[in-house]
Amino acid sequence: MRRLLNDAVRTLAPPGEDRHGPLPPLMLTLTVVTGLVDAVSYLALGHVFVANMTGNVVFLGFALVGTANLSVLASVVALAAFLLGALAGGRLGTRFATHRGNLLKTATAVQTVLVAVTVAAVAVTGGRITTGVQYALIVFLGLSMGLQNAVARRLGVPDLTTTVLTLTLTGLAADSILAGGAAPRPGRRILSVLAVLLGAFVGAQLVLHGHLVLTLSLALILLALTSATTHCLSAGDPAWTRPLS
Repeated sequence: MRRLLNDAVRTLAPPGEDRHGPLPPLMLTLTVVTGLVDAVSYLALGHVFVANMTGNVVFLGFALVGTANLSVLASVVALAAFLLGALAGGRLGTRFATHRGNLLKTATAVQTVLVAVTVAAVAVTGGRITTGVQYALIVFLGLSMGLQNAVARRLGVPDLTTTVLTLTLTGLAADSILAGGAAPRPGRRILSVLAVLLGAFVGAQLVLHGHLVLTLSLALILLALTSATTHCLSAGDPAWTRPLS
């Protein structure tokens, strides 16, 4: 238990010598954003995921056989938008290959703009989800989540992919002491799961009570704060901004 708590504390407040610097808590913030965004997409946009592509591909398979309340078009649009976002994230990763701080700062700034578009789109209609608004949100949120996933992959912070939890949960069990493993980073892995859970819980509460604009605004604020914080913390090119290899 002490090891778990120590690891959790080191993730939330990394020591100065940590190779990844402040990236772990910043990535946890983005993980909360993932929960918020998928709450919006699933509950308000017609049972589709814009961050969890495994679930989205499964939904597409269900929709292709005519399952009620699922849309082939919505799933395909979400997949296409996510892939385009991931492509953009890959290009940013190449451009800022030598400075992880600039990579995260720029990516989250772009995400802030993309999510701001969704806030404006919903605000204009007074919270009503017309077909046009539905697909606008799927596209812009999908782009944002694809970008985030690609950048998290390039940053390479262990167990903090921000959007995918299957491997995190597998590692938590398979590497545990009960399985004869060394149980690396148990606190970080649990925090990653809890971050998505927190985002999904808060997002669901807000969306189900008719506060769609507020949900998206919360994601927008977290992204903007992440970008601004990264900008401040990466000034002077500290060691953690350098590439891993």
